[in-house]
Amino acid sequence: MKKFSLSTWLLFLIPSIIGIFLFMIPFKFDGEWKIPVAILANMVAGKVEPIMPWTVTIVMILAALGSIIYQFKKDPNPDDQTFFEKLFQVNWFWTIVRVIGAVFAVMVVANIGPEAVRSEDTGGLLLSATGLLSFLFTIFLFAGLLLPLLLNFGLLEFFGTIMIKIMRPLFKLPGRSSVDALASWVGDGTIGVLLTSKQYEEGFYTKKEAAIIGTTFSVVSITFSIVVIEELELGAYFLPFYATVTLSGIVLAFIMPRIFPLSRKSNEYIDGRPFDEHAETLPKGYNVVSHGLENAMTTANKNRSVKKFVTDGLKNVLDMWIGVAPVVMAFGTIALMLATYTDLFVWLGKPFEPLLMVLGIPEAALAAQTMVVGFADMFLPALLGGELIESELTRFVIAATSVTQLIYMSEVGGLLLGSKIPVNILDLLIIFLLRTVISLPIIAAVAHILF
Repeated sequence: MKKFSLSTWLLFLIPSIIGIFLFMIPFKFDGEWKIPVAILANMVAGKVEPIMPWTVTIVMILAALGSIIYQFKKDPNPDDQTFFEKLFQVNWFWTIVRVIGAVFAVMVVANIGPEAVRSEDTGGLLLSATGLLSFLFTIFLFAGLLLPLLLNFGLLEFFGTIMIKIMRPLFKLPGRSSVDALASWVGDGTIGVLLTSKQYEEGFYTKKEAAIIGTTFSVVSITFSIVVIEELELGAYFLPFYATVTLSGIVLAFIMPRIFPLSRKSNEYIDGRPFDEHAETLPKGYNVVSHGLENAMTTANKNRSVKKFVTDGLKNVLDMWIGVAPVVMAFGTIALMLATYTDLFVWLGKPFEPLLMVLGIPEAALAAQTMVVGFADMFLPALLGGELIESELTRFVIAATSVTQLIYMSEVGGLLLGSKIPVNILDLLIIFLLRTVISLPIIAAVAHILF
């Protein structure tokens, strides 16, 4: 292993330890377990609550106007685009989505237009002073500014090298994806998606790998899992509940990359390079720790500039605000409207009724309604289940299934569509349904043992 100076060791260790502390170590705060980045976001969100809906709306309007302007200002050389050109120069589909997101936001904050759009159950749920988008805006601010602590100073290279022999054979993924998974698990699924998207854009993941990580490892945080199980009045069962979710998640992580649609994704990088199967082989004379440390030190040595750290962070924030927030608003509102004002999810849930009956789940007809509604928002199954279902066994199944389904349009689904990760809405729907069908027998078996 090469020798590195003390300053290089410190440049690797100090930012990486701070990054782990901020993104991966949960603390009890106001009675809830949260990671420091989320605590900071909540504190700021609490201070600026009254102005957040309008702030988010103004940014969405700028995103829509910028995208429209850049539709008529095509750059002849896409490889030579400025940051702002890359930010606003999207195709017509995403321009329309940004416009729809901005229009919905104006309707909510100005209290105009159809009630179906601005209701507290639809757009108002996303864009209230304490709503999802207000929180996402502040979490984007802190996560975006501080993500370089995880990305730029060798942490991913170190863990990535160590975890190669686990992640590649089991999940068909590079070792560095273990950090994305851990950040999601103890932190938040949104942070996992953002981390994955940045890694993909920077050429560390192939299209297939980014799609697998984004849809399989951006798991629901422990914090939100507690909220779900408490809503269904089963807080005493949290440990077996979370163990069931973890078991289902591991089984799904093993199966999903090997079946359609993830198995069909292209195994090339964002710049068109083919996958290099030798990229993760250890050089002669190295073990995983020594090679991981050398990779980490080399990366840390390249990132001594404070200006680059701040610039990268600010670019992350703008990328998330402009690229992601309008998509969450547009798709999230439409999904919530369908869930609230139509019987679409009731009818879509009908095919699950016989499956639930075969698995011996009480109140199968009512439980079936909750199986698909989670595609709109992960909390909806818990809300419906709490109102409709009396059986504790059935409520346990609903809780574990809703957390394991993972793809919901009001947050992770919207974030995936707004990112550059190569998945479309049909992919997400198929993945959501497959995750539901595969996990249900596992969850039902555990529920029958417990109750």
